[in-house]
Amino acid sequence: MSRPMNHRLMALAALLAMAALALLSLGMGAEGWQAPWRAWGDAGQRAIVLDIRAPRTLGAFLVGALLGLGGAVAQGLFRNPLAEPHLLGSASGAGLSMALALAAGPVLGWPAAWASAEGGAGLVARLGLTALAFLGALGGVALTLVLARGAAQTLRLLLAGVVVGVVLGALTQWLMLWSAEAWRAMQAFMLGNTALLGWPACALMAAVLALALALALALAPVLDALALGEDTARSLGVPLGLARGVLVGVLAAVTAAAVAQAGLVAFVGLVAPHLVRGLTRGRHRALLWAASAVGGVLMLLSDVLARGLLPPQELPVGVLTAVLGGGYLLWLLHRRPA
Repeated sequence: MSRPMNHRLMALAALLAMAALALLSLGMGAEGWQAPWRAWGDAGQRAIVLDIRAPRTLGAFLVGALLGLGGAVAQGLFRNPLAEPHLLGSASGAGLSMALALAAGPVLGWPAAWASAEGGAGLVARLGLTALAFLGALGGVALTLVLARGAAQTLRLLLAGVVVGVVLGALTQWLMLWSAEAWRAMQAFMLGNTALLGWPACALMAAVLALALALALALAPVLDALALGEDTARSLGVPLGLARGVLVGVLAAVTAAAVAQAGLVAFVGLVAPHLVRGLTRGRHRALLWAASAVGGVLMLLSDVLARGLLPPQELPVGVLTAVLGGGYLLWLLHRRPA
């Protein structure tokens, strides 16, 4: 089968999966699934579909697409199939900024606002927490770059990211010990949460995804050259220093946007590139957009399962992504020969 046909089949499969999952998501309520078109006759039900379920559906897909793109960029940049979007300290930086805000938040009422989207004050506090998480994620990446003395050496950058993640994660846990109320509010962030995604969040994530995907696709030849080794890439005339800096910026932006809106969602960015790498034959131009689409499908599937497995109770979406992603990696490990 030719490569264009492979790409068309992947795109068609992704579109069909997205359509089917979107239909399930739009009709998934506290009492189970109901056809969303039946809601048009009732103004209240129509508002629920358009103002709550629709942005949550699109938002869940965009979160997964951002993480899938971040995973493909990270694995290509570090030439490591186990690299994932949270590797450079973005998740731990977002978590620490959230912990700081929530620990100091009783004066401002932020913990209650994180758990509830009702009211103008709650919306303002929610936007404030989202902005802090975004800045914290970028701050974690910036600290990693400072410790690694830039993005010139991938091994130093990788080790610095691990150190920053461990240290900032420990500081977050230490802060949570001082405030039980903040710890309860922080659980939604640490376990992943798509319930409060709205149209503004979707617009922000869509803009970040469009810009990041365009930059990543433009630098796809650089990732192809890096796969052959740094010496080979230099011999081909690839400006590794500038390219690494831009790719790290792309990785930081997509991870910060996803973490700020949905909290810590595990395994999506790690698994999505693995699912499509064999079909793209190692070409990063196809791998980048395919990993984004598959990441969005995985996240949307996890969100639908989180709402539909034990209605009316809703499971944390991060738990579902961890179970599905971890199970897939274990299956891969089992089927490969020793």
